[in-house]
Amino acid sequence: MDSRNNTPSIPEMAQAARQSLSALASASGMARQTALNRMAEKLLEVKAELFAANAEDLAAAPGLSPAFQKRLQVTEKIFDYMLKRLREAAALPDPVGRVLEGRTMPSGLQVSKVAVPIGVIAIIYEARPNVTTDAAAVALKSGNAVILKGGSESIRTNRVLARAMREALAEAGLPADAVQLIERTDHDAVRELLQQDQYVDLVIPRGGKQLIRAVSEGTRIPVLKHYDGICHQYVAADADEAIAVSLVVNSKCQRVEVCNALETLLVDADCAERLLPPIAAALRAQGVELRGCKETRKIVSECLPATEADWDTEYLAPILSIKVVHGIEEAIDHIAKHGSGHTDGIITGSLELARRFTCAVDSASVLVNASTRLSGGGDYGMGAVVGISTDRLHARGPVGPAELCTYKWIAIGNGTLRE
Repeated sequence: MDSRNNTPSIPEMAQAARQSLSALASASGMARQTALNRMAEKLLEVKAELFAANAEDLAAAPGLSPAFQKRLQVTEKIFDYMLKRLREAAALPDPVGRVLEGRTMPSGLQVSKVAVPIGVIAIIYEARPNVTTDAAAVALKSGNAVILKGGSESIRTNRVLARAMREALAEAGLPADAVQLIERTDHDAVRELLQQDQYVDLVIPRGGKQLIRAVSEGTRIPVLKHYDGICHQYVAADADEAIAVSLVVNSKCQRVEVCNALETLLVDADCAERLLPPIAAALRAQGVELRGCKETRKIVSECLPATEADWDTEYLAPILSIKVVHGIEEAIDHIAKHGSGHTDGIITGSLELARRFTCAVDSASVLVNASTRLSGGGDYGMGAVVGISTDRLHARGPVGPAELCTYKWIAIGNGTLRE
């Protein structure tokens, strides 16, 4: 036991999570679906307690920035979102046990590649309490146990959520230890969790670059991560004005503080005189500060001068960099040099340009005539996700239940021998 708060120690929690895997492995997809639906019901039962705990968290954090407090607060909208994500995860097809490929060999050996859970997943995150329920939903749907380490600023809220979800698991006949919350708020708790490579199979950090780098450098456990969301829209020469304006504004302004918000706009020189003024006017009407290259500032005089550092900055704020490029190849080169591999898009009516862009831009999500804000689990039909990965192994883009599965080979013979 941890003498500081009379709870299990982190090694004990990790070991308990590992021990819960056998029961999860033998549970049916229907049992996990029932547990997720029961989690939503339990959240409704503790709603008043949850809102009170969240109010205490907010009151205890007066020095946080408005953007951080917004991520911390559980509003009616966020609460409904949490319920929706749990139910959506429950309704998804069971990712466990899928036959990914199969064949019968000339020897008669029947060979199958079958999806199985990864095992124990540790998720380290900041502020957003909805990550607590999203992470549990995605992990449980894919048959994994999860250890949650939220930020100290949301500890009261997360305690209520974790207790409700653990009770739901037990009521559904599944091990409560499949969902665990580390309640310690000291920095050593994360360091200790990262040493549990004997029990933990994967770590997913969700938060700022500093957190992700610290996690990656502090553990031998595989880490699924993304450092930045420096997202681009390239406005091709043939782009329609109304479509371009609406997509750029939505990509940037729908929510400026998230990782798939637009940070750099690339406008083709052949349409800059035509499209930059209406795009800039629409952005300024939304309170966005514009920083542009020399060619941009010749057309939009209100732009501040962009520095070289601007092309490599994830603002997460109402600030947008704009660069005039001479053709699609220059746009592709700029994204290759300054992009983060998260989400990049093209606005064009040309199938040829769209194909060139989607083939050449090496990002987890590449969009054609769509807002960058659509690159996520819900809008991709994946339901709840635990983040967006810019890694190449083993998952890339939104990480949902299917991405939290690995696989094993099953071979069935009939006294089959190797010749």
